[in-house]
Amino acid sequence: MTAAFIEALLDARRPVIMELKRQDAAGHDLFGDRSAARLVADYQDVGAPCLSVVTGQWFGGTPDLLREVVEATDLPVLQKDFITRRSQLHQARESGASAVLLTAALLPRATLGHLVELGLSLGLTPFVEVTTEEEISRVPRAEECVVAVNNKDIATRERGAGDLGRSSSLLPTVLRSGTRCPVSAGAIRSPDEAARLLSEGFAGVLIGTGLLRAASLPAWLDGLDAHLDARLDIGLGTNREPAPPVRRPAGPPTTDIWR
Repeated sequence: MTAAFIEALLDARRPVIMELKRQDAAGHDLFGDRSAARLVADYQDVGAPCLSVVTGQWFGGTPDLLREVVEATDLPVLQKDFITRRSQLHQARESGASAVLLTAALLPRATLGHLVELGLSLGLTPFVEVTTEEEISRVPRAEECVVAVNNKDIATRERGAGDLGRSSSLLPTVLRSGTRCPVSAGAIRSPDEAARLLSEGFAGVLIGTGLLRAASLPAWLDGLDAHLDARLDIGLGTNREPAPPVRRPAGPPTTDIWR
């Protein structure tokens, strides 16, 4: 159970952690008239390997949102909140989460270590968010954790455009930590940005606002595929085998359901 979130992402044809977040950092609504169950169904329809649910109050989240999502899917689910206490890990497990956010900037080394150990013992994947090399150095048992570079800053409540260059510059240090699953999270707006980060060596990207604001979710993800193929063409020339088609579930077309 502990590795379910990591394995789902590593095995994915399209390694995008698709996020449900009620509001952006400025308090603007992101759900519109869509229910959590509707968003989960839409994400599943396009082949999401795993989901993220923001339960933090900054973004209009509540614990009930996590329960709604877990009840609507069998996919591994990450709970994103400011977790600082052991009781919160037990609550996350009881609510059906597969992974939990641990923000290194908020946690002293000893506390981070205790929470990682407890999370693993409960069958939860620690999703450790970092922004500096020093924070990366404090991640224990990194080979069993997701180590995720946050491209935004909690000191400013994640307002502003963010800095994708942070992910690029910290990736070598993240990889040296021993994690199997480096992730870039936050401020990823376009398919090209996501493709660049994946091509650089990230095992996955976490995207919330960019997907929730997309005019068409399938079209956004088709754009990601196209940018990844183009980058592969540049890197390998014309002698590569074509990429396998994205597996899509049977059923009616999804091109007009994201509204």
